[in-house]
Amino acid sequence: MSGLLRLDNVTAGYGDVQVLHGLSLETRQAEVHCLVGRNGAGKTTTLKTIMGLLPLSSGEITLDGQKISELPAHEVPRLGLGYVPQGRRLFAELTVAENLEIGLMTRRTGPAAREKVLELFPKLKERLKQRSGTLSGGEQQMLAMARALCLEPKVLLLDEPMEGLMPSAVASIRETVTALCNEGVTSLLVEQRADTVLKVANRVSFIENGRIRETVEASALRKDPSLISRYAGLG
Repeated sequence: MSGLLRLDNVTAGYGDVQVLHGLSLETRQAEVHCLVGRNGAGKTTTLKTIMGLLPLSSGEITLDGQKISELPAHEVPRLGLGYVPQGRRLFAELTVAENLEIGLMTRRTGPAAREKVLELFPKLKERLKQRSGTLSGGEQQMLAMARALCLEPKVLLLDEPMEGLMPSAVASIRETVTALCNEGVTSLLVEQRADTVLKVANRVSFIENGRIRETVEASALRKDPSLISRYAGLG
């Protein structure tokens, strides 16, 4: 199966500080691909580089065969990449409806896209007029995902979406990611620990020092959890 989102030998970082060192990664159509590693391993830097928020020093990134690594950051989402950054980054003073409208404007999707998103997150439908800053942590994460999904993305990038959430909210996020996969949306999901994502993952890539150490089928990790320690020392 060919890669939908591909990173080939990508080198990137912050100014003179190189974080990614020839990183290569490939996602498939309609899979949940998890990127797992310790703090400082390069997980968030990988997502920012995909979105054009950090320039490449070398290498190439393609989406569905189209090169995106030289595009301005504001053009990348229009090609079908949704991004939910760590910390959610909502417009706290705007209502739920207004935050969703920002997502709709990015690719000029319409009411049908909004309704589809609200079907995934029925709690948000009850809070359309509520300021996003007054939502619970779980509801804010749902809104951040919903805003990104208003783009009708081919690939959804999620940076530690379950961090700091109650178990019920974590379960809801997992269910949503699985539902999106069933509808054909690919998710690249970043987490520190593999055991957090094994229930939803199809494949897991272990990142260490800005390089992919190993990519493993999640079914193999579920069958033999000791593999997690072997590949990343994260067990």
